[in-house]
Amino acid sequence: TEMKLSGQEEFEVSRACENVPTGELDNDSGSGPRPDDPLDAASGKLGDPKDLLLFIQLNELLGWPQALEWRETGRWVLFEEKFEVGAGRWSAPHVPAVALSSLQKLRSLLAKGLVLLDCPAQSLLELVEQVTRVESLSPELRGQLKALLLQRPQHPIQTTGASPCWGSAQPREASRDEEAPLKEQRQNPLRQKLSPGTEAGAVLAGELGFLAHPLGVFVRLRDPVVLGPLTEVPLPSRFFCLLVGPPTQGRSYHEMGRAVAVLLSDPQFQGSACRASNLQDLLAALDAFLEEVTVLPPGRWDPTVRIPPPKCLPSQHKRLPAQLQEATGPSARRRAPAEDPHGRGPHAPGPELRRTGRLFGGLVQDVRRKASWYPSDFSDALHPQCLSAVLYIYLATVTNAITFGGLLGEATDGAQGVLESFLGTAVAGAAFCLMAGQPLTILSSTGPVLVFERLLFSFSRDHGLDYLPFRLWVGLWVATFCLVLVATEASVLVRYFTRFTEEGFCALISLIFIYDAVGKMLTLTQAYPIQRPGSLAYGCLCQYPEPGGNESQWTSTKPKGEDDILSLVRKMLGDFSSVLAILLGCGLDAFLDLATPKLLVPREFKPTLPGRGWLVSPFGANPWWLSVAAALPALLLSILIFMDQQITGVILNRAEYRLRKGAGFHLDLFCVAALMLLTSALGLPWYVSATVISLAHMDSLQRESRAGVPGEPPSFLGIREQRLTGLVVFILTGLSIFLAPVLKFIPMPVLYGIFLSMGVAAISSIQFTKRVQLLLMPAKHQPDLLLLRHVPLSRVHLFTAIQLACLGLLWIIKSTPAAIIFPLMLLGLVGVRKALEWVFSPQELLWLDEPMPEKERSIPETGLEPEYSFNRSDSEDSELRYQPKAPEINISVN
Repeated sequence: TEMKLSGQEEFEVSRACENVPTGELDNDSGSGPRPDDPLDAASGKLGDPKDLLLFIQLNELLGWPQALEWRETGRWVLFEEKFEVGAGRWSAPHVPAVALSSLQKLRSLLAKGLVLLDCPAQSLLELVEQVTRVESLSPELRGQLKALLLQRPQHPIQTTGASPCWGSAQPREASRDEEAPLKEQRQNPLRQKLSPGTEAGAVLAGELGFLAHPLGVFVRLRDPVVLGPLTEVPLPSRFFCLLVGPPTQGRSYHEMGRAVAVLLSDPQFQGSACRASNLQDLLAALDAFLEEVTVLPPGRWDPTVRIPPPKCLPSQHKRLPAQLQEATGPSARRRAPAEDPHGRGPHAPGPELRRTGRLFGGLVQDVRRKASWYPSDFSDALHPQCLSAVLYIYLATVTNAITFGGLLGEATDGAQGVLESFLGTAVAGAAFCLMAGQPLTILSSTGPVLVFERLLFSFSRDHGLDYLPFRLWVGLWVATFCLVLVATEASVLVRYFTRFTEEGFCALISLIFIYDAVGKMLTLTQAYPIQRPGSLAYGCLCQYPEPGGNESQWTSTKPKGEDDILSLVRKMLGDFSSVLAILLGCGLDAFLDLATPKLLVPREFKPTLPGRGWLVSPFGANPWWLSVAAALPALLLSILIFMDQQITGVILNRAEYRLRKGAGFHLDLFCVAALMLLTSALGLPWYVSATVISLAHMDSLQRESRAGVPGEPPSFLGIREQRLTGLVVFILTGLSIFLAPVLKFIPMPVLYGIFLSMGVAAISSIQFTKRVQLLLMPAKHQPDLLLLRHVPLSRVHLFTAIQLACLGLLWIIKSTPAAIIFPLMLLGLVGVRKALEWVFSPQELLWLDEPMPEKERSIPETGLEPEYSFNRSDSEDSELRYQPKAPEINISVN
C-alpha cells in the first residue's frame, strides 16, 4: 500500500510536500527553478548538464546487526566514483553500469513509497522529522529510524596527507547546533573542482533488521539547504532519497541506491525531477530514462570492467522532446557561430570573405574590424602562458632563421646568409605582428620560397646576371601583383581551399621540416661520428645489469597532496616543459662535455656578401629591360606567395580554434606585399606565413578550462589572441645577434629536434595521415572511424591514393629543375579537388573532405543536416568528422 504522512491535519504545508495533482503547487518565488516555457526548460534544465550540476553522494548503512554506521561508498557528478576500501582511495571516474532489475525494483519501491515535493525543511533535523512520520512505522521504530538518520556519516575525505581521513571518528547524533559543516568538509579539495551554484543530492541505502517492509522516500526540497555533515562537501542539498528495508540476498539496496544516483546524475532526469508536481510525473521521468537505457547481454561483457568517460560529452539535444528540439536547435546553432553546424570553418562566407565590390574594400573592412581589438591585443598577453610561448617560439624561430639562412647562403653562394636571415626575420616579423590582421601568424622563410630563390639564383648565374638587382625587380613586381590581388579582393577565393588542399600543403611543409631535420642530423655523423660500444671517448661507460636484475638509482616520490600550490607547479612545468627539455639538453651536453656542433650566431652587423651595402642597386650590371622581364618569374612567385600565405591563413582561422577577433586575409596579404618591397630593397630573404611554426604558436596559446569535476576532461576555450608574443619573439630574434656569448652554448642537435618534433606532430595530426595508415592496416585492426561507417573502404583508399599521388608529384617537382612551375602545381590542387566531384559522390566528399562553396548550395540541406551537425552528436552519425571542438591540426608543445 502507498505510504502516507500521519497527522496530516497538523501539517500546514502538506499540500506542498505530498503527492498533489498537477497545477496545485504554489508558484512560490523561493521554489526551485522550474522553467515555464519550452525554451527556458531546454536551456535551464534539459540542455547543457552544466546548467544544473548535482553532486550526488551514496551513504550506505553498514555494520548490521552489531554497530550500525553510515559510510560514504560512492559519489557522482557526471560520472561515478567508488571508494576502494582496500586501497584507501577513490576510484577513477567511470560511466556507471546499473542492472535493469535495480531500476525496476526502484520504480516499484517509489510507487509504493513516500514522495515529498517542494518540502520546506530547513535543516537535517526537520527533514528527518518529516521523513520518519510514516503511518506504517510504530512510534518505537520511528524513533530508532530517526536516531539512525541523524548519525553523522563517515566520509573518506582526501586531505593533504597521503591517506584519506574520515570525517567523523565516532558516529553520533547530530543536533541543531552540530549541523554546521565539519572542518574536513570545508577543506575537501573536491569543493574547488565544483562550479559555483552546484547543488547536492544525498542517497541513503542499507539493510535494517528491525523493519518488516522496505521503505522508500524521495524528497525534493523547496529551498536547497546545507544538511550539515550529511555530504562530504558542504553544498545546499536539493534531493534526498532513503532506501532501507529488511536484509535480503545480495546487495539490492546498495544497487537501488546506485540507481537513484545514476538517475539524478542524468541531466534529463534532473530537469524532470525539478519540474515534477506529483508521483506520476516522477515515475514518468523514470520511464523515459528506461526507454533510453542500453542493455548489455549477460555473459558478453565483464561487469567488473569500468567504462572510461568519453573524451567529449555528447549533446543532450536529441533527448529533448520534439517541440523543444524545434525551439532550441536552429536558434542555438545560430547563436554559436564558432560551432558552425556544417563545420566548414572559414569556408562559410563570413564577413572577412564577402566581396564588397569596391577597390580595396576588403582591406578597409579588415582595418576597421581589427582597429577595435587593437588595445586588447596587448592587454590579453598579460598571462604567464604567453611567456612560455615566447621562449618556445623564439627557439623555433631562431632555429628556422639559422637553418634557412645557412641553406640560403649555400643556394646563393654567399649573396645572403645567416645575418640577413636574422635581420629579415626580426624586421619583417615584428612589423607583421604590429600591422597584420592575424598577428598569431609567424613569418619565416619557407621551403617553397627557398626553392624559388635557388632557381632564381641559378638562372642569374647561368645567364651572367647580377643576382640581387634582378631579385629586387622580381620583388617589386611581386609586391605589385599582391597589391592588385588585395585591391580586387582575391582573398575571397580561399573559400575554395578545402581540407584536400590544406592537408596536401600541410603534409608537404611537414615533410620538408622532417627531411631537413633528419638530413642535418645525418650530416653530423661525418664530422661528429657516433662512438661505438666500448669507446670511452666521452668518459662514460654503460654496463649491462647482472642476471639478478636491473637496479635503478632513481627514486620516485608521491605527491603529498593535490593542493593548489602543487597544481600550480605542475601547470607551470607543463607550460614550460619544452623549454625545460631544451635546457636539459644543453645542461647534459655541457656536463658530459660532448663534441657537438653549437649554434652559430653572427658577431658583426654587416652584409654577408663582401663589398655591398644594405641597399641594393636597382640595376647593377643588368640591362634595363630586365626590370620588365622580371614580371614573368614574379608572376609565378606571386602565385606561390598567395597560396602559401592564404592556405596558412585558412588553417589558422578555422572555426574550431574559436577565434573571437576574426581573420584578416586582405590585410595580411597587404602586409606581406609591403614587406616584399622592404626585404627586396635591403637584400633580405622573402618572408611568408610559416605553417608549422604558426600552428605551434597557436597551440602554445591554447586556453583550457580549469580542473573540472572528476571525469570531465578540460574543455578547449580558445586561443589567447594578442600581438605581444610574436612581437617579443622577433625582437629577441633581432637581439640574438648580440647574444652570441650565450646562444653559442646551445647544441644544434637540440634545435634540430625542435624541427623534427614540430614536423612529426603536424603531419601525424591531420586526417590524411590516419587514412594513409589504413592502407597498411588489415581491416580487422582498423579503428572504428566514422567515415568508414559511411564510405566504402575502397573509396577511402582511392581518395587517399589521389592525395598521395599529388603529394608525391609536388615533392618531385620541388626537387627537380622543373621546380619553377611549383607554384602552379600548388594552385593545381584546387583544380584536382574540383575534378574529384566527378569521381566521388557529394555524400562521400562530405565525409572525406568538405563541399566547395558552389556545391554546398546544390546539396539538399535536409538530407545532410542530421549527419553534419554539432548539436546532434549523441547519434553515431552526428559526430563531427574532421573538426572536433578543439583544433584538429595540433602541434604538441608539452
